[in-house]
Amino acid sequence: MIDIERIKEILPHRYPFLFVDKVINYEKFKFIEAIKNVTYNEAYFQGHFPKKHIMPGVVIVEAMAQAGGILAFLSLEEEDNANRVVYFMSIENARFRKAVVPGDTLKIRVEIIKHKMKVWKMSGKCFVDDVLVAEATMSAKLD
Repeated sequence: MIDIERIKEILPHRYPFLFVDKVINYEKFKFIEAIKNVTYNEAYFQGHFPKKHIMPGVVIVEAMAQAGGILAFLSLEEEDNANRVVYFMSIENARFRKAVVPGDTLKIRVEIIKHKMKVWKMSGKCFVDDVLVAEATMSAKLD
């Protein structure tokens, strides 16, 4: 397991834009499983939506991308990772199947489809209580 302090060493993101609370499992160059605890105190719930709080789809995709970035860094384990950044390149086939609301625990699973040089292509899926709530294919560049 990787806790939030180690995640903050890996990713440059900080509150309110850090959407991975812990890593529960991973295998280098293969997959990562992470958790985002969705709470009522999230800044985006003030406007999305005031009467019916729903986690925005773009935030769910960002959580998948951040988990994928953590996997890329953990896979490479290079000395200079502190000076590197993961840049989003594309999102394909994003699907949102069920609303994610305060109190949910979002389980994020990202698998590497292809890794060539600095470019990573990944497939992400998010679950709440073992029910698929979102999925997407993403590409990123590690610079």
